[in-house]
Amino acid sequence: MITVTEATATAGALKRLTDEGVSIWLDDLSRRRIESGGLAGLVATRNVVGVTTNPSIFQAAIGSGVGYEEQLADLAVRGVTVDEAVRMMTTADVRAAADVLRPVYEASGGRDGRVSIEVDPRLAHDTAATVAEARQLAWLVDRPNVMIKIPATKAGLPAITEVIGAGISVNVTLIFSLERYREVTDAYLAGLEKARAAGFGLSAIHSVASFFVSRVDSEIDKRLTLLGTDEALALKGRAALANARLAYEAYEHVFDGERWQALEGAGANRQRPLWASTGVKDPSYKDTLYVDELVAPGTVNTMPEATLNAVADHGDVRGDTVTGGYDRARADLAAVERLGIAYDEVVRQLEDEGVAKFEVAWQDLLDAVTKSLNSKGVDAE
Repeated sequence: MITVTEATATAGALKRLTDEGVSIWLDDLSRRRIESGGLAGLVATRNVVGVTTNPSIFQAAIGSGVGYEEQLADLAVRGVTVDEAVRMMTTADVRAAADVLRPVYEASGGRDGRVSIEVDPRLAHDTAATVAEARQLAWLVDRPNVMIKIPATKAGLPAITEVIGAGISVNVTLIFSLERYREVTDAYLAGLEKARAAGFGLSAIHSVASFFVSRVDSEIDKRLTLLGTDEALALKGRAALANARLAYEAYEHVFDGERWQALEGAGANRQRPLWASTGVKDPSYKDTLYVDELVAPGTVNTMPEATLNAVADHGDVRGDTVTGGYDRARADLAAVERLGIAYDEVVRQLEDEGVAKFEVAWQDLLDAVTKSLNSKGVDAE
């Protein structure tokens, strides 16, 4: 638990980040964090105004069993399937977290105070099933500040339009490429147009586009290291920032166009870029790299707690570090391409791996819950 004294000593960089127009969301959730007051403490003392979850986060939380024993016992007595058990537990956590963040949601007019929950990753390539699952999750959580996470696969794009068109707020996840990001913004605008035609109030619909950062460096750095030349090694740690900065440039173009202005006039909200995967993977990089260097107004940075604590302790928040860097960003990605590292191939691989990793985490979670239910004498099918 963070004390007031500790918070006063370390909140400077986090407050500066907030003042620059960056919303700080926590990339983690567990029942223990909610029930201990830890989440409320981060909201009160660390400028946290949102929460994101994913299958890996739930696998770590529920797989540990801590805090879930009583509910698991009740679910076992009822003889529910493992899929139902997992959804009952995950939606309960998201509902409780949404209640913790409800005052933030109210104070920000719905912009923040959001808690995200992802559709079953096994549905990532099935549009109709993704839409059905998104509707079901929104109904199960039953909180106005929930966001349904839909992956930015080809099948996910029309699902985004359909779900936004139904008046449900969406967190689009697993975005790695600039082309896919543009497709996501188009899907969002199409969804808003659909919602308006259906008579939904656009002001109640919010969305973020989760653009993944560190994984881009991990893959491209690996290839640069294999090349081993001075030119290649000098480019390490630059591709992910370049990619994200150019995504923000695309965001500025989209939300300055005539199509957007017509929707904005009807009360629509911008789909904010969200920087995801912001914990560094390379220990030689500063642990606040993907926060310090991605400060721009109207963005969200979702951080694991270790990164949040690092920013509070020694973050270097010095104003906008995005909008002045577009030319350098283009030059960095062009330099990577000249070395024979194909951008399109890298981002396609990262999307495929991202979906696969979440499918594995989800299956691990199902296996852990199956074991728990069976240990209580229930055959979980």
